[in-house]
Amino acid sequence: MSESESVPNLEIPADEAVSAGDVAADVAALQRSATAVLALLAPAVGELGTLFATAGHEISLVGGPVRDAFLGRASADLDFTTSASPDETEALLARWGDAHWDIGKEFGTIGAKKFATADHPEVVVEVTTYRTDEYDPASRKPLVAFGDSLEGDLSRRDFTVNAMAVRLPELTFVDPHGGLVDLARGVLRTPIEAARSFDDDPLRMMRAARFAAQLGFTLDPDARRAITEMAERITIVSAERVRDELNKLLLGREPRLGLVVFVETGLATHVLPELPGMKLAIDEHHRHKDVYEHSLTVLDQAIDLETGPDGPVPGPDLVLRIAALLHDCGKPATRRFEQGGTVSFHHHEAVGAKLTAKRMRALRYDKETIAQVTRLVELHLRFHGYGEGAWTDSAVRRYVTDAGPLLERLHRLTRADCTTRNRRKAQRLSTAYDGLEARIAELRGQEELASIRPDLDGEQIMAILSIPPGRDVGAAYQFLMELRLDRGPIGADAAREELLGWWGERGA
Repeated sequence: MSESESVPNLEIPADEAVSAGDVAADVAALQRSATAVLALLAPAVGELGTLFATAGHEISLVGGPVRDAFLGRASADLDFTTSASPDETEALLARWGDAHWDIGKEFGTIGAKKFATADHPEVVVEVTTYRTDEYDPASRKPLVAFGDSLEGDLSRRDFTVNAMAVRLPELTFVDPHGGLVDLARGVLRTPIEAARSFDDDPLRMMRAARFAAQLGFTLDPDARRAITEMAERITIVSAERVRDELNKLLLGREPRLGLVVFVETGLATHVLPELPGMKLAIDEHHRHKDVYEHSLTVLDQAIDLETGPDGPVPGPDLVLRIAALLHDCGKPATRRFEQGGTVSFHHHEAVGAKLTAKRMRALRYDKETIAQVTRLVELHLRFHGYGEGAWTDSAVRRYVTDAGPLLERLHRLTRADCTTRNRRKAQRLSTAYDGLEARIAELRGQEELASIRPDLDGEQIMAILSIPPGRDVGAAYQFLMELRLDRGPIGADAAREELLGWWGERGA
């Protein structure tokens, strides 16, 4: 793509002339970024445009890839929209790609791939027929109707920054709703009236929160007002689709920004009520901290403790982030005002684990993710008390064993949970946890902590006690496991003597 073929200069509408000076330089910079990124589009994409045009069909690059091009980011997967029908698209992609597949023909979407060669990298595309979506008020699924123009298709997009297109093969920029100006301003605005847009597809309200987290953008006042008034309508969308948007929000660059939108517009009340539920009234003497703000800070600090791809907790880590956000969700149900003016939240970790599991099941999370998150919530207070030096080697072993493969995440959640402004207290807690990690490392050097097992296995237990498989074997194994945790590895001979003594005390 030559400089003469670059994205044309933006014509700023008259009603925006007052602010033109504020954004003109930013728009120009975005144009330069897009020119550079679009110039790198593989020749295979140009071939795709020529193929559709020769067949008499329109095709354009749309949505996130166009937005990201202006932000200077190249997208690995490319989205297109076309005037061709799904059957026509499938036939053309079969000629263009090395592989093609039906992503959802009823929704008009066909996928294809060109394998990497010495001349170009792998290219993956999704091509969707022009369409318009809306929800039946009584249904959880959108109604799909195919459209007849690029402009009509762009008008049904969620936000103006995602309603820009580049026509192929001529690489003509199309921006009927002023998305480029909004991109320069960092604003999320709907292409049509916000209330109508969110009524047509309520999931767009979740996307508003998600894009705030991913892009760091703010909501247009009309969009914020409409979401606040229509938040309850999110309940008609399937739990799985809502969950996926929530995950993208939490895995975004700045989840706090998205969560603030999520809570302040009322969406969270219908999706994750435990989060706004942590906004406990603060008493005049401030005897306890704001649990909601504390949880957002813990999330920020946990994110800071994520590692690179080669570290023990590569970021972004969904399990750690959900656990950090919900670790104190049991506090509202357990808050008690004690004599002397103190406030207690006894057993809030256990209550919080149950609430977290219940909510995650409602949002259709998989069993493994639910188990991992709830275990972290359950264990997040286990460290407290270590600073007094009361932990034996047995307690350290139990800490490691109970955390299991979640230990590195638990380290980070526990450290992130310190949000006190008292520097002396914060330093004391940090030093104490440094000490615990050093104890764990020391014990690891002496024995196997990653997968602690008794000194005798089930077969040996049955042979020593002359018993068949059954409950007694399980009880014996548990006894030896407790022995192993308390005393460390003692060897098979000592374990045999202990086992026989225990068996005798049972009167067997």
